[in-house]
Amino acid sequence: MADEKKTQAGDDMAEKLSRKIKNLDAVFKPSSIAVIGASMEPNKIGHVIVKNFIDGGFAGKLYPINPNASQILGLKAYKSVLDVKEKIDSAVIAIPAAAVAGALEECGKKGIRGVVLITGGFSEVGKVEEEKKIAAIANKYGIALIGPNCMGVITPATRVDSVFLPIYKLGRPRVGKIAFISQSGAVGGCIVDLTARAGIGMSKFVSYGNAAVIDECDLLEYLAHRSVAKKITRKKPVVVIKAGKSAAGAEAAKSHTGSLAGAAEAYHAAFKQGRMIEAETLDELFDFAKIFDQPLPTGKRVGIITNGGGMGVLATDSLEVEKMDLAELSDETNSVLRAALPTYANVRNPLDIIGDADSHRYEIAINAMMRDQNVDVILLIILFQTIAIDSSVVNIAIRASDTRKKPIIAVCTGGEYTDMHKRILEGYGIPTYSSPSSAMRAIAKFAEYAKSRKAK
Repeated sequence: MADEKKTQAGDDMAEKLSRKIKNLDAVFKPSSIAVIGASMEPNKIGHVIVKNFIDGGFAGKLYPINPNASQILGLKAYKSVLDVKEKIDSAVIAIPAAAVAGALEECGKKGIRGVVLITGGFSEVGKVEEEKKIAAIANKYGIALIGPNCMGVITPATRVDSVFLPIYKLGRPRVGKIAFISQSGAVGGCIVDLTARAGIGMSKFVSYGNAAVIDECDLLEYLAHRSVAKKITRKKPVVVIKAGKSAAGAEAAKSHTGSLAGAAEAYHAAFKQGRMIEAETLDELFDFAKIFDQPLPTGKRVGIITNGGGMGVLATDSLEVEKMDLAELSDETNSVLRAALPTYANVRNPLDIIGDADSHRYEIAINAMMRDQNVDVILLIILFQTIAIDSSVVNIAIRASDTRKKPIIAVCTGGEYTDMHKRILEGYGIPTYSSPSSAMRAIAKFAEYAKSRKAK
């Protein structure tokens, strides 16, 4: 009998967890959203959130909730979610901490399944019991609660945007395949802005703050439809960065989200065991994540194409540091290249097609390496400052990448003219880096992940 009760209790808990995670649908793809704390004042968070939903093109129903307003940004305002006759899928709460529990209770009574709680002032300032209270309310109604003390959620495909920073200050990414979750809103916001600037797409962005109800494990399970990190990485790569690994950083983390940070070695071991890709810096996090737009490599042999010899040498140095292999070009590839390239070009890997190379010369080199079975990854270095290179080289790279035969990674170093072309390449799914070392570091992580996938 005791075993039966234990089994039943376990089943009930599993059902609650399953419902909580399933209800994240209401957060990411709702048909209707209430903004509790909507404001008429432009400098208030509640005003910015409503405006972002409108300006971002959210196609569902939007209900501003403010007991002291009849209309906000042209939309009818309501005193409470209980005053809205229609069904509401999701709510964003941005009101003082003291009023949150009451508002959340009303959300539960209304049947709202997902809530993004922007409001801070809970465990991160020592008010642990107040946070437990709102978690209990959410769990009682099966509400998937993101937060408190978070920046919000963006789902480009559904035009959901509860991030409280204005669109003109923080860029919004296009629709893509990368999901990014961050406990820190500040870090997350920087990544979102960089992603938008680079033209890289995102499927979802989540700042989950104090994680009173929904934490990173729940989000990973939802995103990958699996419950364990190791199982998730069999299906999708997980790139992770852990803040608070130093003693001072751990202390700072306590006052940021109310979370404790453990020993760096323990986290490193856990990430490795779960086959997650650990980044040490924000630059690495960004660099590692974007490379997964490319097809997985079948090995770690790299073919390097450059129109600047020095850059090819730097790439080769980085290749050795990252323990990658310099591909040995096949006899057929060597013959094709010798016939097509100028006599003063030295046909070898790294392949320097010389500073006077035009787009056609790049096309010959790329096609030859695409056909070469000895090459697993192509590192394409383009110095846009040279006289003969123009924008057509971008089209050539994109056409080759679109075949999905093997990964193409680009390195473009320079100023505004170069950056313009980098954004175009990124926009078409070719990860582009400013230095050979950063590109090779990402390639090494990419190849390591591909190898672990193959081994399973």
